[in-house]
Amino acid sequence: MNQELDFMFVKYARVWIPDVEEVWKSAELTKDYRQGDGVLQLQLEDGKELEYKLDPKTNNLPHLRNPDILVGENDLTALSYLHEPAVLHNLKVRFIDSKLIYTYCGIVLVAINPYETLPIYGTDIIYAYSGQNMGDMDPHIFAVAEEAYKQMARDERNQSIIVSGESGAGKTVSAKYAMRYFATVSGSASEANVEEKVLASNPIMESIGNAKTTRNDNSSRFGKYIEIGFDKKYRIIGANMRTYLLEKSRVVFQADEERNYHIFYQLCASAHLPEFKALKLGKANDFHYTKQGRNPVIDGVDDAKEMSTTRNAFTLLGVNESYQLGLFQILASILHLGNVEVNDRDSDSSIIPPNNGHLSVFCELMGVTYQDMSHWLCHKKLKTATETYIKPIPKLQAINARDALAKHIYAKLFNWIVDHVNKALHSTVKQHSFIGVLDIYGFETFEINSFEQFCINYANEKLQQQFNMHVFKLEQEEYMKEQIPWTLIDFYDNQPCINLIEAKMGILDLLDEECKMPKGSDDSWAQKLYNTHLKTCALFEKPRMSNKAFIIQHFADKVEYQCDGFLEKNKDTVNEEQIHVLKASKFDLLVELFRDEEKATSPTGAAPATGGRTRLSVKPDKNKAGQASKEHKKTVGLQFRNSLQLLMETLNATTPHYVRCIKPNDHKYAFTFDPKRAVQQLRACGVLETIRISAAGFPSRWTYQEFFSRYRVLMKQKDVLTDRKMTCKNVLEKLVQDPDKYQFGKTKIFFRPGQVAYLEKLRADKLRAACIRIQKTIRCWLARKKYLRMKHAATTIQRYVRGYQARCLAKFLRRTRAAIIIQKYQRMYVQRTCYKRKQAAALAMQCILRAYMARQLYKALLREHKAIIIQKMVRGWLARQWFKRSLKAIVYLQCCIRRMRAKRELKKLKIEARSVEHFKKLNIGMENKIMQLQRRIDDQNKENRVLSERLNSLEVSHAAESERQRVELTRLRGAEEDAKNNANKVTSLLEELERLRKDLQNTQKEKKAIEDWARTYQDEMEQMISELKEQNHLLKNEKNDLNRLIQEQSQQWTEKMQRALKEETQQLENDLNEERSRYQNLLTEHLRLEEKYDDLKEEITLAVNVPKPGHRRTDSTHSSNESECTYNSEFAESEEGSRGGEDVPKAILDMSLFLKLQKRVSELEQEKQSLQNELDRREEQFQRARARDDEEHKKARSAELEYESLKRQELESENKKLKHDLNEMRQSLRGSAEAGSAAPGSPAYTVLLDQLNASNEELEVRKEEVLILRSQLVSQKEAMQHKETMTEPLPYIEDVQKLTDAKEISQAYMGLKETSRSPFPDFHKLNEDGELWLVYEGLKETNRLLESQLQAQRRSHENEVEVLRGELQSVKEENNRQQQLLAQNLQLPPEARIEASLQHEITRLTNENLDLMEQLEKQDKTVRKLKKQLKVFAKKINDLEGGQMDVSPGQTADEPVHPVNIPRREKDFQGMLEYKKEDELKLVKNLILELKPRGVAVNLIPGLPAYILFMCLRHADYINDDQKVRSLLTSVINSIKKILKKRGDDFETVSFWLSNTCRFLHCLKQYSGDEQFMKHNTTKQNDHCLSNFDLAEYRQVLSDLAIQIYQQLIKCMENILQPMIVSGMLEHETIQGVSGVKPTGLRKRTSSIADEGTYTLDSIIRQLNSFHSIMCQHGTDPELIKQVVKQQFYIIGAVTLNNLLLRKDMCSWSKGMQIRYNVSQLEEWLRDKNLMTCGAKETLEPLIQAAQLLQVKKKTDEDAEAICSMCNSLSTAQIVKVLNLYTPVNAFEERVSVLFIRTIQTRLRDRKESPQLLMDTKLIYPVTFPFNPSSLALETIQIPSSLNVGFLTRV
Repeated sequence: MNQELDFMFVKYARVWIPDVEEVWKSAELTKDYRQGDGVLQLQLEDGKELEYKLDPKTNNLPHLRNPDILVGENDLTALSYLHEPAVLHNLKVRFIDSKLIYTYCGIVLVAINPYETLPIYGTDIIYAYSGQNMGDMDPHIFAVAEEAYKQMARDERNQSIIVSGESGAGKTVSAKYAMRYFATVSGSASEANVEEKVLASNPIMESIGNAKTTRNDNSSRFGKYIEIGFDKKYRIIGANMRTYLLEKSRVVFQADEERNYHIFYQLCASAHLPEFKALKLGKANDFHYTKQGRNPVIDGVDDAKEMSTTRNAFTLLGVNESYQLGLFQILASILHLGNVEVNDRDSDSSIIPPNNGHLSVFCELMGVTYQDMSHWLCHKKLKTATETYIKPIPKLQAINARDALAKHIYAKLFNWIVDHVNKALHSTVKQHSFIGVLDIYGFETFEINSFEQFCINYANEKLQQQFNMHVFKLEQEEYMKEQIPWTLIDFYDNQPCINLIEAKMGILDLLDEECKMPKGSDDSWAQKLYNTHLKTCALFEKPRMSNKAFIIQHFADKVEYQCDGFLEKNKDTVNEEQIHVLKASKFDLLVELFRDEEKATSPTGAAPATGGRTRLSVKPDKNKAGQASKEHKKTVGLQFRNSLQLLMETLNATTPHYVRCIKPNDHKYAFTFDPKRAVQQLRACGVLETIRISAAGFPSRWTYQEFFSRYRVLMKQKDVLTDRKMTCKNVLEKLVQDPDKYQFGKTKIFFRPGQVAYLEKLRADKLRAACIRIQKTIRCWLARKKYLRMKHAATTIQRYVRGYQARCLAKFLRRTRAAIIIQKYQRMYVQRTCYKRKQAAALAMQCILRAYMARQLYKALLREHKAIIIQKMVRGWLARQWFKRSLKAIVYLQCCIRRMRAKRELKKLKIEARSVEHFKKLNIGMENKIMQLQRRIDDQNKENRVLSERLNSLEVSHAAESERQRVELTRLRGAEEDAKNNANKVTSLLEELERLRKDLQNTQKEKKAIEDWARTYQDEMEQMISELKEQNHLLKNEKNDLNRLIQEQSQQWTEKMQRALKEETQQLENDLNEERSRYQNLLTEHLRLEEKYDDLKEEITLAVNVPKPGHRRTDSTHSSNESECTYNSEFAESEEGSRGGEDVPKAILDMSLFLKLQKRVSELEQEKQSLQNELDRREEQFQRARARDDEEHKKARSAELEYESLKRQELESENKKLKHDLNEMRQSLRGSAEAGSAAPGSPAYTVLLDQLNASNEELEVRKEEVLILRSQLVSQKEAMQHKETMTEPLPYIEDVQKLTDAKEISQAYMGLKETSRSPFPDFHKLNEDGELWLVYEGLKETNRLLESQLQAQRRSHENEVEVLRGELQSVKEENNRQQQLLAQNLQLPPEARIEASLQHEITRLTNENLDLMEQLEKQDKTVRKLKKQLKVFAKKINDLEGGQMDVSPGQTADEPVHPVNIPRREKDFQGMLEYKKEDELKLVKNLILELKPRGVAVNLIPGLPAYILFMCLRHADYINDDQKVRSLLTSVINSIKKILKKRGDDFETVSFWLSNTCRFLHCLKQYSGDEQFMKHNTTKQNDHCLSNFDLAEYRQVLSDLAIQIYQQLIKCMENILQPMIVSGMLEHETIQGVSGVKPTGLRKRTSSIADEGTYTLDSIIRQLNSFHSIMCQHGTDPELIKQVVKQQFYIIGAVTLNNLLLRKDMCSWSKGMQIRYNVSQLEEWLRDKNLMTCGAKETLEPLIQAAQLLQVKKKTDEDAEAICSMCNSLSTAQIVKVLNLYTPVNAFEERVSVLFIRTIQTRLRDRKESPQLLMDTKLIYPVTFPFNPSSLALETIQIPSSLNVGFLTRV
């Protein structure tokens, strides 16, 4: 022990020292402690030095502080040092820093009132704690409730939850939440909503039993014990309530800042309601009983609203409106009674003034006489043995009597309400077990303590004794279970204190005895107490300064009680005559309240108020009716002792669970901790006693595996054995020398207090030494690396320096050599330049001289050359003149000769023309040709004359030109003579030249001046231009900036619009998902109600036969409502009938539920009838539309016939005209044949013959075309005749007739038909068979056809022109509007102009988009409508074509039908299965109900049952049997529902039928005939489409069924995965050695080490593989598998994160690493299965971010910013919760500071998110079933005999 002390009390060790303000203060040793030292050198946390003197007698050292790693533990017993400062500090850290209000202390739950609403009581939290072990989650009232519920079900033993604490500590709220947990988790066994009634009792009891005090706004002023009853299935069936110690004195007296019971203020706040007018109430300040506290309002509480809640609760509990008004009437009368004034008549009597208003109202409300009540309020009756006296009483006694009556009435009313609440909660079903919730006062001590505090503390003594015994018993059981040597633990036994109170001659016994004495008084009773107990009992003391008080040493503290009033309060008297007056009331409810007064002359009431607090018992034991005659002798103390004894017997018969509520401060400040008040309550409630009992034994318990994992670092390799138990024993013997400090149990190691801290210190020292060694090695390695880097750097620098020097030398040598070369070349260049300059000067002189000589020679040659040219031109002109004259003479001669020859030829031609006069008639064109030739000759003659005239004019002009040139020559000769004369004038000209030179010089000077000015001006202009260019450049830059700004703004607007579009798209997708989820949730609710309905049908004895709604086949499909309502097929009825025969006793019919169901059925019938009426109305509209279309068709037909007759007449007239032309042509041919001159070889005959042949060829071609056209028209005629033979007019035939081509062909054919019926005149003159006439007729019809087409094109062109004109007009309007906008914009500043233009552009684009979207919607609607019409029309045609005879319509009766030999081909399988109607039950039974999924999945093709059922459905469709189709589909749906209800917990079965239901749904789509589903079909598959029925609505029913199956699959999968998730993802240590477990406490905590039988991550992955393989074997659609996997991963992530948020021991750095590793393994699984794109990884994002949050740094503002940006998938509440729960596992980690958490909260303040803490584990993503066609051909499917469907026939 000394060695341990020396080891623990060393420098830097931290201890606790007492402090006046903070109770305990932390300090640190600055010097090692040595044995015998009397002083400890300490340093406080504020840096102050302190010498702590030890007690020289005891030499007790101060308490050691626990390591920081243990601070903030969930369980106080997990602390190594178990003492008061450790407990107080742990509670403070959890409450202030972590905002955790619950903490375990062994079996006790310590609850600290936060005075703030916390989001930890929602339904999600309830379900999170449901099914969990008490130690697995963070402490919570729900964990205690779950433990009680679980033990009740497991041990079949009743349970109790004892909630205690002083006023304002939160007892009532804790009890309320416990009951809410039971109501939510267990549900109820009937439809009476018992759990709601249990919860509804709370507002009632709070209103009549709770009030505002200085410590609590909703303080319970009575104790209650509620027994919640359960049946064998552990569902709530009822409840019962027992009450204790109602504070009735509060009815008549309230201290400052306190209120009366809530119900009075609720009544006053609702006084304005019409039903309360008769009560004549007012404000609360108007009544004496409600205004004494002077504060009638509670902040944040609306009394009127609370009144509504109270009335609703009364209604729910079965208290009707009349009874409620009666209760409120009695309560109002109590208020009026308090306002009754009593005046003094004399010193010994009093009187109530007559006609007192409040007393009158009281008597009116209570139904009593005014005189009697006023009389007995001021008088009392005294009875003696022989006589009875009526004595007046003074004013003070009268007022006390009035108050006593008010309290008595309220107590009776309270009892009546409690009795009726119990009746409402009572159940007729036998109670199997119960859980009791006790909500009672804690230990109380005030400045003045009276009878009420005495009773309360007496009850707490009894409860503390029971608590101590239970704790001691648990300790003993734990030691015996682990086979540890049992040594008695010395714990405080308060039996002596209890004996002092309740034993014979105890305080209560003496009090009752004194009450029986005629002249008993408080003083005489006090003297008896002093004489009896003062010297005999150490727990009883007498105050020094008082003879009317006594002191009792309770377990919590000493309490001084004042004896004044004890006797009166114990007697509990009330004026009997006043009670008789009330019994004589006409008010039935009041009479009912006092009905038991004959049995008890000493009713439960209250003593007169003396200004202090008084509380009275109101609940006597009524179970013993036989002892009613003795009941009146019992005092309040005796009654309370008996009821307390009954309570203790009940608690001892149950397993107790303790909740201790602590009030942190007296000012109701949120999360403010007062250490003094907390310590007082911890001492009073027994928490420290629990700690002391635990500390007396072995409080720290470890499993061997946990110990090995934690302290493996203290072991050497040779110490590690295969047997963990032996390893731990060997190590402990070495580490702890004292064997009494630990004990080895069967499964655990038990440690004395402080040993875990000692081991933690050894571990920390070992880790610190290891860290130092690692740091040393790392620093050595880093230093060596640094040295090597420096050495390498120095070598490198030397190498580079030497290289640099060498390069400098080489560079100098190269420069020297280069300089020499440069000098050489420079000198050479100078000499060469001088030589070249001289050479150039010589060459220039030579060049100038030679050029001068060359110019002289050139001038001489030029003069000679020009002379030669002049001579050449003159000679040429002379020669041309001669040639022209000769040519003119020759031409004239030729003309004369030719004219003579032409005249001769003309004579010959005239003679010849007379000989061919008879040819003029044959060829009239020749004359024209001759005339043309004649005209051509005349023209040529005219041209010749013109040429002759021109020739003459040329001769004249030539002569004139010759004369002119001669004159010019003469002038030139004269000029030459003048030149010779002018040569003499050269001298004068030279003088003139000299003068001009001088002028030139002057001019040059002026020019120079002008040039200087111009240059200056040019410079100025250039400068100005440069400035302008700069300005222009600036303007360009500004323009570019504006353009860039415009582009940026445009881009921003574009991006903004894109973002808005994206957000809108995302919002639409979210809305779609929400709508889909809402729809699927409704389906789930429908399925639940459906199952509930089936269960009720099985239980009820009265069979309600609802007639099945009829089914009427329409052209479209069946109604989904009908399919759902037609629920009971023959098979279902037979099954239910057989099952009904086996049912033994039936349950009683719940008429309320039956009426609801009947009402729902009637509503459905009405809805069905309205839908049927709507359908009939639509059919009538359709019939009327069809009739109207038929009339329009007939009108169009008649108009067409009239048009055809007009056409026929036109054709006949044209035919006559053509005949006339043909006759004329024949006559001309006949005349040409008679003329002999027109021989076959003549030119005219040849021309005509060619023309005729060409016409014949063209006619042959036209003939062939007309014959082809005729054949086409005949076939069209046959088709039209076939259509005309239809009995029923087609509804949409006018759409076909509106087609232009069909109409024109019909017109052409009808015209041909009419003309063919006309007589054929001159038929033999054309040809033999009249084909030429037919050709002409066909050509005419073809021309008309082309003409009509041309007219149609013209009309379409005109329409297009009109459209274009409209568009042009709109464009003009738009242009005008744009110009107006432009003009307006030009008036705006540039910024506003840009913004306006952008706004206008956006508006325009938006309008265009809206227009386009509207057009697109219209087109989509039109397309859908046309598709539907086309589909219906095609079906009609197919139906009608199928009903026609095999004889073709075009075949006439007299045409012989030639028999054709058709070879008989073997019949192919069409992919249909035929079955008889009576075999339907057998089909459903063998294929659905009795089918084993495993065999089908392994041995047969996936989806085989779906294919078989669809092939049967195809045959029913093929034979057009709608009853068979309906019956088969209904039976299939009901049977699938039945098998799912029977085996819904089998994943394989649910997966199998999900796959088959989807396949059946896909088959209905694939073979429906809809084009959208036929894209991937083969030709054969398209031939197999359904022909008679459209099952679109049945597809919706099957889709709903698939959704229900999917949700059932998810639930089944969730039930399998749920137990694995927490163990595999959180608790199992996947990476061994990363984290060691932390010390555990008294309760078993789940360790992170995997024991045998626990789940690991591999278990989860194996289960996921199993799910995936089963779905793949069943042929589930890949997209559906992805959705299932996404849902699986969401469940895994949500459950893991929720447990992480509720488990402080899991929030550490190492656990974050484990979680991230586990998530990576799940992602690897997704990659292996090619499922990374299914969205499953995204569902794990919150869990990933939570793991990252555990691992990142959490110190600086930068860390806070990083956390806020990283954790975008976590809510603010979740982030703060993780940071609050973060717990270091090792001493080297640090906690998260409160300042850092506040920084995070500040940064995340603007986030808009749900305040919910936990993720919704019940969320199911909406499922979709994408169409997945099958490539399997139906005719290739083989049905195995193992299915037992041999009765099916292949078709």
